[in-house]
Amino acid sequence: MSNVYTYQEIAEHNTPKDTWIIIDNKVYDVSKFLDEHPGGDEIIYEQAGRDATEYFLDIGHSDDALKLLKSKCVGTVDTNSTPVVFEKKQEDAKTESQGNGQLAVIVALLCLVVGFYLLNE
Repeated sequence: MSNVYTYQEIAEHNTPKDTWIIIDNKVYDVSKFLDEHPGGDEIIYEQAGRDATEYFLDIGHSDDALKLLKSKCVGTVDTNSTPVVFEKKQEDAKTESQGNGQLAVIVALLCLVVGFYLLNE
């Protein structure tokens, strides 16, 4: 395999019809596999143009899945290139901010309970 791609080149392949991912510094074109993925296309598409190594390794994949992945390899990553910094997707940012709001409510309620307890001693 002689094709070497920079992180920037890989990041440009981030559409449903042109989806590349990185796993263990190898580049895979999974565009034609999205509809066939047993876990759904969204799980792969969320990592389009990015390093998906951690996500891939966190899920148990069969030997057949590993063979299929190997057949989708189009090259390797130029590890000397500068990694692309992705902005958080709106949905991720929204979920994160909702989580912070919930934490604030829990802390406020806890303070009320402690205050009530201290006043009634």
